[in-house]
Amino acid sequence: MINITNLYCGVETSGDPIRYGHPTERQEYEVPPSARERRPVTVWGATRRCNLACVHCYSDSADREYSGELTTREAKSMIDDLSQFAVPALLMSGGEPLIREDIFELAEYAGAQGLRTVFSTNGTLINKEIARKIREVGVSYVGISLDGMKKNNDRFRGRKGAFERAMEGFRNCLEVGQKVGLRFTLTRYNYDDLEAIFDLIETEGIPRACFYHLVYSGRGSKMKKDALTHQQSRRAVEIILARTEEFIQRGLQKDILTVDNHVDGPYLYLKLKEKDPGRAREVMEFLRWNGGGANSSGVGIANIDPQGNVHPDQFWQSYTLGNIRERSFSELWQDTSDPLMAGLKNRLPLLKGRCAKCCWRDCCGGSFRVRAQMISGDPWAPDPACYLTDEEIGITRS
Repeated sequence: MINITNLYCGVETSGDPIRYGHPTERQEYEVPPSARERRPVTVWGATRRCNLACVHCYSDSADREYSGELTTREAKSMIDDLSQFAVPALLMSGGEPLIREDIFELAEYAGAQGLRTVFSTNGTLINKEIARKIREVGVSYVGISLDGMKKNNDRFRGRKGAFERAMEGFRNCLEVGQKVGLRFTLTRYNYDDLEAIFDLIETEGIPRACFYHLVYSGRGSKMKKDALTHQQSRRAVEIILARTEEFIQRGLQKDILTVDNHVDGPYLYLKLKEKDPGRAREVMEFLRWNGGGANSSGVGIANIDPQGNVHPDQFWQSYTLGNIRERSFSELWQDTSDPLMAGLKNRLPLLKGRCAKCCWRDCCGGSFRVRAQMISGDPWAPDPACYLTDEEIGITRS
């Protein structure tokens, strides 16, 4: 994650200690010794079943029963292990996590074990009663996915009316004081909605938004042609920077982040350097501490799927490190006998092509390895979503 509010606008937010290694007044996490030593934020697919059919779904979910999912007892055993391993957060995802009948029991149990719990949901099932339950069991944050304004969102979500129901979910959470935010995946089809989404964030009083770069996984693997062009990516990030700065200048406290493309960090730095070189130097130190992709998949982010299989991140469903029914997550996560896991934990020497030659390797870290894997079959190949020019990354052509 690249925290636009903090890095570009200089306003601290609650997640900064774990991202950039310094304490803040809004702190929710302890400062880890280094980014490489962070325990992973763990994304658990609580169920694969979903009431929608999103075209970019990494788990390729549908509205049907799936066999072999973790039982309540097994899920609690997993939670115990995650708590003992001191992961900073458990993100309950899916499919659609609110379809799982024991989800509130498990969220409350996780909270009792000291875990910060998060729901990642499409929001369409959050009526007033569900919003109250989410608040009552102590869920720290609810991320609701919205992938465009009404027409675009409903097409992406595969269900007419999904936009309005998701908006009801936002409003119901805000009404009961539940911390909630918007999740938006950028594609060519919703790129033109970006300005309208920022308007929506303001008019609806949504305090946080994460803008995701498309990852080619699950049904999203069929959308490679629908990813933003490099020029569109640059323009999208420029809009995000400008609108976030505008919010802050007008006194609107909004936490705005970009996700799944660590090149956003160097690009933000280059833009900031043009207007505030001193602040830009400070930001570069934060980015270098974070390390970008070098400390993400396989290090600072993990995935456990509904059947208990462990993956380097939620998009890497094609590669399994083991199953928690056979070995604990904490044991699997620290086992570097697996060649991919060993590489992910020390990936910089393995990078190839533009990523190997890039002058921003220490703060971008080769960005998102699964995207390189999906395009080239090689996890160490250049990330195809890098939108910086050869000149910007320090490569000169003879």
